[in-house]
Amino acid sequence: MNAEVSGVVALPAPARINLYLHTTGRRAEGDHEMDSLIVFTELGDTLSVRSADGLTLALDGPFADALSGQVDNLVLGAAQLLAEAAGVPCRAAITLTKCLPLSSGLGGGSADAAATLKALTALWGIGDGDVDLAEIAARLAVDVPVCLAGGPAFVGGTGEEVKLAPALPSAGLLLVNPGVALATASVYGARRGGFSPAARFEDAPEDLAVLVSLLEERENDLTAAATRLCPVIDDVLAAINGAPGCRLARMTGIGATCFGLFDDANLAEQAAGELMRDGWWVVPTAFSGSSIG
Repeated sequence: MNAEVSGVVALPAPARINLYLHTTGRRAEGDHEMDSLIVFTELGDTLSVRSADGLTLALDGPFADALSGQVDNLVLGAAQLLAEAAGVPCRAAITLTKCLPLSSGLGGGSADAAATLKALTALWGIGDGDVDLAEIAARLAVDVPVCLAGGPAFVGGTGEEVKLAPALPSAGLLLVNPGVALATASVYGARRGGFSPAARFEDAPEDLAVLVSLLEERENDLTAAATRLCPVIDDVLAAINGAPGCRLARMTGIGATCFGLFDDANLAEQAAGELMRDGWWVVPTAFSGSSIG
């Protein structure tokens, strides 16, 4: 939801979790196709915009330093494409509070870009139908369309196909990253073997036990490739699996972040306290905008 105060529009840019990720094929030009169930969390970055004479980007937050050297930042790209499409001057002071680690499989950059499109649409008074936000999102990066949608969704193609998924039960969620960044191209380059079928389901799981049962019949097909590049992922998964009350431990996206599902937030918070390691990023959270109970 937009928070607008004194000409400032502020929005969350929530982390994305792949509850499963099947690699279903590869196109002639080399891009991999997928079938994935994506949800968002209560944890994420925060983006705010206000009127200004030009376009600027200020960074703060625990992971701001890691982002400051990236000249091709998706936030600036989103602002420029939106201004061009709407025929308005590209003028805004943007502040990004970076709370998610970079290149971690959480879709932080794409979530930031999606939040930028939404916030600047409000700031610049762009009306519904004036621009095609989904088309702009698809030009930015494969994850931006689903981040723009913002709710639980099945994603297909190379990321451009987004279909609303059934509502999901509430759960405690634990995110753990061992302090290692992984590049998408490297992980896909390390992938071996064939492809998996799409594995979508139609009915909303009535509780967490049913959701876990469904997920256990599915995989993250990139886990083996990511683990070859980053063996500590196995240690992270083992640590989450060993936490009391963990229902399922899995890697999200291309890694190296892994997640655990728990019956409630208290169990996830207790597990977070037990899993703290030197150099590990360990954060309890919950699904956002997806709960049926």
